[in-house]
Amino acid sequence: MELPKLNTGKFVKRYKRFFADIKYKGEVITAHTPNTGSMKGCLIDNADCLFSTNNDPKRKLKHTLFAIKDTDSWIGVHTGMPNKLVYELWENKTYKPWKKYKFAKPEVKISKETRFDLCFWNNEELNGKKTFTQEDFDNNTLHFIEVKNVTMREGKKALFPDAVTTRGQKHIRELIELKKKGHTVELVFVIQRTDITSFSPAKEIDPTYAELLSQAKEEGVIITPLMFEVSKDKIEMVKKVPLKL
Repeated sequence: MELPKLNTGKFVKRYKRFFADIKYKGEVITAHTPNTGSMKGCLIDNADCLFSTNNDPKRKLKHTLFAIKDTDSWIGVHTGMPNKLVYELWENKTYKPWKKYKFAKPEVKISKETRFDLCFWNNEELNGKKTFTQEDFDNNTLHFIEVKNVTMREGKKALFPDAVTTRGQKHIRELIELKKKGHTVELVFVIQRTDITSFSPAKEIDPTYAELLSQAKEEGVIITPLMFEVSKDKIEMVKKVPLKL
């Protein structure tokens, strides 16, 4: 994925969750931080960081934080990127397991409370529908995907989540139910850093999530940790990494 023009500054601090101060050209600017997690391990004092600038007068903050540099890797902290990256892998037919699907739709609603990030299918009759009916769900085998952004690491292991996530727990339970109804389901962990060799749930932070992830694997939920390399110009998939539960 090609990125907008990014500038390089020095990370100062994050505060009020969605604000970050950055040193740039002798002054401190404030950027929007599109990340609802704790960003544990990413908030590195005086580290290089990448940010975009948009001079639209309607924007409250014209800068947006994209990445922070750890010792050996950029860390992609923009949580708006993972869904786009996964969709692009399908669209460009660059990830082999998804080549068999002809159609895709983002943000598929399965109930009043829940929608999943992506849905793949092959029945042409569903193509172009704004919403799927219960009959569509009942009469077709759909492939549902939930995407998570991973930024935290411990040693050479990427970890998720970086804070307790009741929403993430709910998603796993619902994926398991969809699998029981005959659909295929997948959790894709987009690891936006290259200084790791495996992926695991963060048991010490959210033991319930870790337990549910193990249960999901036993129930047939596909768990896919993918490593992506972030640079100043683009984000590219590197490889699938081993899952260690």
